[in-house]
Amino acid sequence: MNTVITGLQWGDEGKGKIVDYLTESADVVIRGQGGNNAGHTVIAKGTKYVLHLLPSGILWDNKINVIGNGVVVDPIGLCIEIERIEAQGIEICPEKLLISDRAHVVLPFHKELDAAREISLGDQKIGTTKRGIGPAYADKVNRCGLRMADLLDRPFAEAQITRRVSEVNEILAKYDLPVFTAAAVISDTYKAFERLRPHVTNTIPVLHKAWKAGKNLLFEGAQGTLLDIDFGTYPFVTSSNTTAGGSTTGTGLPPTAIEAVIGVCKAYTTRVGSGPFPTCDEGLSEYLHNLGREFGATTGRPRGCGWLDTVLLRFACMVNGVTGLAVTNVDGLDEYDHLKICVAYDIDGTRHELPPADRSFWDRAKPIYETLPGWKEDTTACTSYDQLPPNAQAYLTRLSELCDAPLAFIGVGPDRKQTLKA
Repeated sequence: MNTVITGLQWGDEGKGKIVDYLTESADVVIRGQGGNNAGHTVIAKGTKYVLHLLPSGILWDNKINVIGNGVVVDPIGLCIEIERIEAQGIEICPEKLLISDRAHVVLPFHKELDAAREISLGDQKIGTTKRGIGPAYADKVNRCGLRMADLLDRPFAEAQITRRVSEVNEILAKYDLPVFTAAAVISDTYKAFERLRPHVTNTIPVLHKAWKAGKNLLFEGAQGTLLDIDFGTYPFVTSSNTTAGGSTTGTGLPPTAIEAVIGVCKAYTTRVGSGPFPTCDEGLSEYLHNLGREFGATTGRPRGCGWLDTVLLRFACMVNGVTGLAVTNVDGLDEYDHLKICVAYDIDGTRHELPPADRSFWDRAKPIYETLPGWKEDTTACTSYDQLPPNAQAYLTRLSELCDAPLAFIGVGPDRKQTLKA
C-alpha cells in the first residue's frame, strides 16, 4: 500500500519512528519537501540515528530512498550527514539513495539571508532554524534558484552563483553579516556536489516504474501540518507544503498513487520557535524537559510543551485526509493524575472548533478543556494495545473521536519495537 506519513502538529511528532516502523514492508521511501531544517530521530537496535535530509528508510538494507524534486538540498549539509551515518555502520550507495535532478540547492549564503530576515523582523521573528530553507524556496519561486541539474552545467552554475553573490552581499552588509566571495561558494558547493553526483538522477521515471510495478511506496513528510505554508499558523510557518498534498507535487507522482495517509501526533502538543500556542503549559514543559525529552533534533532547542489540542488536530486530519492516526509519546504522560484535552477555543465569547485564519484571533484564543483521568502506570513495556491501562485506552479513544480519525499506531517509547498496532 502506498502511504503518506504526515505530521499533524508543529513537527517533531515522531514521524521518523513511524516511517522506520513501516519501512519494513515498503520498497521505496521518498522525501518530497522541506530541507535539513527537519530532523528525525530513530532508535533501532539500541542505536540512535538523527536524520535531516536522508529518508528514514536509509537505515534498512535493500530499500530505495529518494530525495524528491520538492526538497531543497544543502549539498554540504547532506555530505556531512552521509559521513556521520556511514560512520555508524550504514552503507549509502547510489543504488540506495537517489536525489532528484530537479531539487533546488541551498547555497551557503542562503543561511545568512535567513539570519538577515530574522534580524529585520525584530520581535516578530519567525524562529527559523537558519538553515537557509526559506531563502532557497524564495529563490525557487522567484525563478533565480539553482537545481541539482544546473550544477551539472558548471559554467552556467558559476555565472549564476557569481551574480547572486553580488546581490546577496548588498543585503548582508546592511545587517553586518558575513559576506561571500563567489569563488568560495563555488568551491565549497562543488566539493560537496562531486560527492553527491553519482546519486543525482531523474527520479520521476524511477518512481513511476516502481508504482506501476506494484511496489510499496512510503512518502515521508517533514515538519508538520501547522507549519504548512498554506494551512499552518501563518506567518509562523515553514516555506513548503507539509501536508499530504505536498507528497505528490514534491515527487512527481500523481494523487492517484496515494492509498493511505497516516497522520502522526504526540499524545500532547509541542512547538519550537515563535508563533501561537494556546495550550502551552509551563508545568508540563518543565516536567518533560526534566525527563530529558523534547529537545529539537536539528537545533537542540527545548520545545514548548502543552496539552493535547484537538482543534488543531481536527483541522489537520481534515486537510490531510487522514485514514489512520499514529499517536506517539503516550508514555510521556504516564505519571499524570489528570490530563487535559483542548476541544475548542473561546475567542471573544464565540466557540471555535477549527483554527482561525485571522492572525489577530490567536492572541485572544482561550482553550476550552475536557479533563480525563490519568493512568499512573508505566506503558513502556506494553507490547500490544490491549495491554495499555484502561484510562490510557480511554484517552486515546477520546482523541480519535475528537479528530474524527481512527487509531492506527501507538508509540510508548523511542525504540522501533515500542510501536503498537491499535
